[in-house]
Amino acid sequence: MNKTCSILLVAACLTACERPQNVDFREEMRQFVIAISHSAKQQKATFIIIPQNGIELITGDGDPNGALAADYLAAVDGHGQEDLFYGYDGDDRATSADNTNYLKNYLKRSQQAGNTILVTDYCSTPAHCADSYARNRAEGFVSFAAHRRALDQIPATPIYNENADKITQLSEAQNFLYLINPEQFATKQAFIDAVCATNYDLVIMDLFFQDGTAFTSDEIAQLRHKANGGTRLVVAYMSIGEAENYRYYWQNTWKTRKPTWLAAENPAWKGNYKVRYWMPEWQHIIYGTDNSYLNRILAADFDGVYLDIIDAFEYFE
Repeated sequence: MNKTCSILLVAACLTACERPQNVDFREEMRQFVIAISHSAKQQKATFIIIPQNGIELITGDGDPNGALAADYLAAVDGHGQEDLFYGYDGDDRATSADNTNYLKNYLKRSQQAGNTILVTDYCSTPAHCADSYARNRAEGFVSFAAHRRALDQIPATPIYNENADKITQLSEAQNFLYLINPEQFATKQAFIDAVCATNYDLVIMDLFFQDGTAFTSDEIAQLRHKANGGTRLVVAYMSIGEAENYRYYWQNTWKTRKPTWLAAENPAWKGNYKVRYWMPEWQHIIYGTDNSYLNRILAADFDGVYLDIIDAFEYFE
């Protein structure tokens, strides 16, 4: 489900007929996130909105030193960023200084605007993990050293900045666990027990277990408890830049009768399809209706949402 690194591969397959004219792809994604935020916060004022990647959207013209997109920044509570120090050029490989500095310039501006920065570095060598945590902490970023890009395991290593605090807002989190693929767990309860045996301040997970059943509000309440007596935030992953054929909303007829908002399949992640995210039909799947993805997340009483494939604008550009 963690697919953002393959966007450039998909973009190579984009045909001229798929690239619409007169669409400001970056502004459309900004407005999409803003609308999701407004819809969620109208129902739950404390609901947390965290877009992952696509950090260039914080400025109106994409220039790291350009004027900030104030409405967009006001609509979000944090920014997620993959591969800042490790993983951009390959798992467990240091990201080049040029790429790190490029991303960091944007991230610091978001941080200065009051947002919490969550960094996921993909590294497994102990020395690389330690370096990732130290460098992120020096920047004031909260980080997770993911040993596997599949995001399907809880690391056996000690939690960085482990604490027994009761975490009630994003700015209080000192560490997090990114665990969106539950395939390693035989049952929902096994997943819940494993997470509850940890002391992470924040957990990013999927709304659904591997059998397609959604986690309930009672189960989310269990997951909020750390093993040491503290409490944590529980945030749901949701892709808004791709449609996934294993989700509740998918219709098999779309393979032969594609809706206008559905674009090409991602060759690096089979079963995932680029979407024309500015089209109302797709947006209604994501938010604003009783059966929308966002409303299901809210009904399960998650503390927030982690929005992926924000950088889908790169595909259409």
